[in-house]
Amino acid sequence: MKQQREQQRHWRQRHWVLTLLGLLSVLTFLDRLAIAVAAPGIQRELHIAPQAWGWILSAYVLANGLFEMPSGAMGDRNGQRGELTRIVTWWSGFTALTGWCRGFWQLLSVRFLFGMGAAGAYPNAAGVIARWFPPRERARCQGVVWAASRLGGVLAPLLIVPVERYWGWRAVFKLLGTMGVAWAAVWYARFRNHPAEQPGILAEELEEIGAFQTHGAGPIPWRRLLESRQLWLLVLAYGCYGCGSWFYFSWFPVWMVHSAGFSLDGVLLASLPFAMGVVGNLAGGELGDWLAQRWGAKAALRAIPAVCLMLTAGLLCAMATIHGKVATVVLSSLGFGMMDLMLPSAWAMCIAIGRQWSGTATGMMNTAGQAGGFVATVGFGYVVHATGSYNAPLFVIAGMVAIAAILFSRVDATQGVEEEAGLPPAEAARC
Repeated sequence: MKQQREQQRHWRQRHWVLTLLGLLSVLTFLDRLAIAVAAPGIQRELHIAPQAWGWILSAYVLANGLFEMPSGAMGDRNGQRGELTRIVTWWSGFTALTGWCRGFWQLLSVRFLFGMGAAGAYPNAAGVIARWFPPRERARCQGVVWAASRLGGVLAPLLIVPVERYWGWRAVFKLLGTMGVAWAAVWYARFRNHPAEQPGILAEELEEIGAFQTHGAGPIPWRRLLESRQLWLLVLAYGCYGCGSWFYFSWFPVWMVHSAGFSLDGVLLASLPFAMGVVGNLAGGELGDWLAQRWGAKAALRAIPAVCLMLTAGLLCAMATIHGKVATVVLSSLGFGMMDLMLPSAWAMCIAIGRQWSGTATGMMNTAGQAGGFVATVGFGYVVHATGSYNAPLFVIAGMVAIAAILFSRVDATQGVEEEAGLPPAEAARC
């Protein structure tokens, strides 16, 4: 009996860490998507035109992209315990302040500062996974984290629409800000940067996790990172992919109203693509680890994104041409689910390439995703203004997603930054 209790405690430690990362991911997407779901009411009250609204949506994307790498690097150097506490406290404060905005410039400024604070959440989560989980579990862990983010997408319309209906859109942001502060307090109290420092962890679990370079081991090797061909291929691919994902994160609820003819109540169906995303991420994490064991990491981790994103490009084109509410729900759900099926493999690929500097490497990759999202979010509003059509921008987005598929097919996850720098195998393996 005592041995059984010790075994349960053994597993509880790193699974508790993954649970907290999952909750972080849920909150991230609740806060990120709140403004998109509440968009019709905010635009109506504050009299904001589509092209101006595109700038408000993209203010978060721009700030988030600018500060992804610095925040990921800070986590690599100083540890994710303090960095994620700072990130969530900051973004929760500006989420709450969104509810006090009275005009375009206030909203633009607060959303920029919100994005600045939220930058680095996922790169730091990747850094935690790199230190707390053995390589064979990392795609699965990324699948759980990203599935949790999509669960936040599912919950966003279901939570926000009723709150907005009864208390107004301003109350939505104040509620979400309070939830974030509560998470930050639990994270700081519960988490430790190194598994060996975690209270109650057993030697057996430390052996399973394996050795990993500690924080503060030296300056970040920016030259090696910037000279890595594999990392640049991954960065460019993720930037093109960001055009597709950010359509769902920003314009999708508005597109449903103006192009597909849904009412505010119908926008509740915007949660269905994110429900498919939950399934896609969980399945994608399992698939990535399973195929990597059978095909090898190089073949498996590049094939999954390439196939999934090429299929997504076709589904986006179908959304723009096939009309009807049922078709809209089915196609949009399949498109987002297919994109998310590849996400755990993409992040596992970046962790493998970045090695001990995975927080910085994933920060570079996610910066590119935010850059693609910024261009797509701003450009969407201007294309709508120029053409009068909410469907026209989808063809451009589909083209970018197809380019992402081609680029992912060229990435070799077995070539980390240390191997590309020509370090001896033994030295590279220690990184």
